[in-house]
Amino acid sequence: MNSPSQPPLLAIAAYSGTGKTTLLKQLIPLLKQRQIRVGLIKHTHHDMDVDTPGKDSYELRKAGADQTLVASNNRWALMTETPEQPPLDLQYLASRFDTGKVDIILVEGFKHEPISKIILYREEVGKPLEDMLDEFVIAIASDRSITGNAPLLDLNDPECIADFIGDWLKSAA
Repeated sequence: MNSPSQPPLLAIAAYSGTGKTTLLKQLIPLLKQRQIRVGLIKHTHHDMDVDTPGKDSYELRKAGADQTLVASNNRWALMTETPEQPPLDLQYLASRFDTGKVDIILVEGFKHEPISKIILYREEVGKPLEDMLDEFVIAIASDRSITGNAPLLDLNDPECIADFIGDWLKSAA
């Protein structure tokens, strides 16, 4: 659940191959057009690196720095080594955001977290929709008609999904 000072979290959750990243790349500019400032947390199952091998920041981090902040006039990124951390804590990650700069934090993945979520579903992915449904689902976006308790959104209509998120955000405020 969200703390009063934290922007609402909204997961875009689906099985791999459904199109989460594709939809988010369309949604983020649409939400920004609606004057909604967007933060994003992306879950990955891979060992990831946001630094470039051979660059000074990469070499210094690899030398053993527990945290490395890389900064320029245009952006900064804080990398924190977490080799002995327990599993990812979504609320902790969300608390790292500057709450004065975002109105909503979209979360790619984390489909089993107890946060509001829009489930993306494509039958051709071959996985059951039912395994993703819980009391936190606020809508299902699919490319086909589905009956259920949550509102159905057209997965191929990002404008409609952005409108839904905007309305949801107003009601969550």
